[in-house]
Amino acid sequence: MNTANGFRMGLIGAGLLLLPAVWAQTNADAAAELRRGRHFIPTPVYSEEDDARILRLFDGLRVADVCDGMDKAGLHNLGLMDPEIRPLWKDTRTFRHRIVGIAVTARYVPTQEPPAGRRETADFDRWVATWYRDRSSEPFVPLLRPGTVLVIEEHGHDTGSIGSNNILTWKQRGCVGVVSSATARDTDEIEAQGIPLYFKRPGRGIRPGRNEIESVNAPIVCGGVLVRPGDVIVADGDGVIVVPRARAEEVAAYARATLEQDKSARRRLYEALGLPKDRSVE
Repeated sequence: MNTANGFRMGLIGAGLLLLPAVWAQTNADAAAELRRGRHFIPTPVYSEEDDARILRLFDGLRVADVCDGMDKAGLHNLGLMDPEIRPLWKDTRTFRHRIVGIAVTARYVPTQEPPAGRRETADFDRWVATWYRDRSSEPFVPLLRPGTVLVIEEHGHDTGSIGSNNILTWKQRGCVGVVSSATARDTDEIEAQGIPLYFKRPGRGIRPGRNEIESVNAPIVCGGVLVRPGDVIVADGDGVIVVPRARAEEVAAYARATLEQDKSARRRLYEALGLPKDRSVE
């Protein structure tokens, strides 16, 4: 072996000796990064214009129509939330309780912090304000825009994370409805305000001392199904269905044809039965 070849082989050998150390350091860096937490399902970002285009495709569609569209797209039994997630109120004359919108997500988790205990009023109020600010805030509010549906995953205590006041501020930003895997409070007022809400049951307690915000606009599970930011949410008296954004156009096209066929057939039956026409057949 000549000198040049020997030198090259020596460099290669030294490099091979270094590889295990490099791999070990790379693995250690990766593990350290994972320990800080990571979401493995990415959050897609869509423009407001594209949201509006998709919403036009779903305008007026019912959960049943969309379910048929999901079947046609090969998405059988996907996206249908547990029927325990149901509307707080229904309007069967003008159907104001129905929702068609684009998902913005939030996840609240039970706290590990101890309760406040008995305090003087001023001290208790400071504790409440600090908790709302630092632990259980609403960082999703800037994401709400016309056509948004806020979808909340929540577990644990008897907590009213949704109330008659904050749901109005969400509506003010363009939110067309709210879906929660758990609870809401002030339900009489929410119904009087006419804001569509789909949830499991009433919750009475405030958030301080009970829950904390865990993530915003990340994939969540609500009603037993995956909800990704940007998915299409349709809700009515039959419940809630989630349409994956990537398949939304295909689902909407078949659902629209289903709805129009149903309306046409029911109009003829209305006429035969002498029933006055209503919004459902217009």
